[in-house]
Amino acid sequence: MTVRRALLAVASAALGILLIALLIKVGRLDLRVTAQQLRSVSLIAFGKLVALNVLLVYLSSEKWRSIDAAWRRSSDSVPSRTTSFALTSAGLALGMFLPVQIAMATARTLGTYFHGRPLKRGTGGTLLEQGFDLLTVAFLAVASWATWLYSGGALMWTLSAVAMTTLALLAVSPSIRLIRWLAAFYNARTAAPRNRILLSFWELQHSGVLNARLALRLVILSVARFCVTVLMSVQTAQAIGLHIPPWQMAASIPVVVFASVIALTPGGIGVNELAAVTALKIFGTPLAIAAQWAIANRVLVAASYIVIAAGAAAILAAERIMAPRTPDALRDY
Repeated sequence: MTVRRALLAVASAALGILLIALLIKVGRLDLRVTAQQLRSVSLIAFGKLVALNVLLVYLSSEKWRSIDAAWRRSSDSVPSRTTSFALTSAGLALGMFLPVQIAMATARTLGTYFHGRPLKRGTGGTLLEQGFDLLTVAFLAVASWATWLYSGGALMWTLSAVAMTTLALLAVSPSIRLIRWLAAFYNARTAAPRNRILLSFWELQHSGVLNARLALRLVILSVARFCVTVLMSVQTAQAIGLHIPPWQMAASIPVVVFASVIALTPGGIGVNELAAVTALKIFGTPLAIAAQWAIANRVLVAASYIVIAAGAAAILAAERIMAPRTPDALRDY
């Protein structure tokens, strides 16, 4: 690591701490009360959060596997579902210290090193997978914007979200056809480019990734991940005895997702919390309650990431130890 990168890392961490301190001051939080609330979280409540997080990791892993299956070569080996789940959970855990996109891409790229073409399958596959999440959230952000603009409530956000989700699903097939037509038009006039970036796009256009059925599956899985994220947010609020309407949580999530893309601080710490509190305040949640939830949510979700990553690593290690004794037909590939 160069001196410049080290200084940027320190500055980024300092900014995150500063933003959290600002949130505590503005929200007038009593850290002793927050700590007491966290200590009082029951094992059942935390177990529910872990279960929801397992589902979130599974959905993300399935999206990545679907993309990987579309463009890997026949000579490339296929990571098992356990391996894919472990890499995804490791990426989320690493995302507490790095921007989640970089953390996930790093974990998957390193994990697919022995499976062939790790940069394309690990990094490229992750960027595509997360891109569909961002695209889905962009449609749902319209529902949040309309609800805020017209001072709506739960019914308006729900109806708007259903309408935008339906529009996203209906737009998949025409969009893929348009991209394929543009790609065919471009490729008919030019040869395969020598520039690496342009070559990557050229290969993408000639791969099985530009498939309407696959894109539809990815959008559906992204919508499912959004719903699970909402349930996780509601669960962390209930775990510490706070009541925040689920629709306000759902309407606020697009703001947090777009804020996390900025990646100014490690794991988006401070940035994500301020974005969530601001959005919740706009939709009607008192500032003190929103700030209290944001801090507790960071701690509880981070703890669940660690638990899941450790459990997945242990299961993967056991699978590797038992692999020589397991018939090939019974392996999960």
